[in-house]
Amino acid sequence: MDWISIMGIAVALAMDAFAVALAAGAVLNPITGRHLFRLGFHFGLFQALMPIAGWLLGLTVQKWITSYDHWIAFGLLAYVGGRMIVEAFDDEEDGDPADPTRGLTMVMLSIATSIDAFAVGLSLAMLGVSVWVPSVVIGLVAGVLTVTGMLLGRKLGDNWGKRVEVCGGVVLCLIGLKILLEHTLLK
Repeated sequence: MDWISIMGIAVALAMDAFAVALAAGAVLNPITGRHLFRLGFHFGLFQALMPIAGWLLGLTVQKWITSYDHWIAFGLLAYVGGRMIVEAFDDEEDGDPADPTRGLTMVMLSIATSIDAFAVGLSLAMLGVSVWVPSVVIGLVAGVLTVTGMLLGRKLGDNWGKRVEVCGGVVLCLIGLKILLEHTLLK
């Protein structure tokens, strides 16, 4: 997998974390180094581990689906990207906790923002792509964008969260389309 695709996937997957971090940054006043580290570390860690979990599952079923794996990868990425776009327009708001960087709230946010990475790991396994470098890049990008989102959230509030999530969803859909085209039209 080329670096442009890896970075595109990493940035797209980090958009949920970035959007949540924008909201967290808007809620927390002041933001301490501890807040930044906790949320950035946990979001990055979960984003790095979920593709590995999806990849391991994907390896077990790969031999049965190799003839149509590119359709599955496209479907998963289009689904995840589409879901991100739809959720960006969902008006349902969860209650804002006093400190979203602590306890069970942080764990739940970490899982919620990294579920999409599981599907990407599954897609990578079906395409026969090693997960190790993409997982590290995905985790690092998520951590950096989480910290950046918190800092921007403090300054901008949560007005931009929906737009960022839409961009992430579009990027995932385009990467899925690229995979499909590479395996059908370009072969």
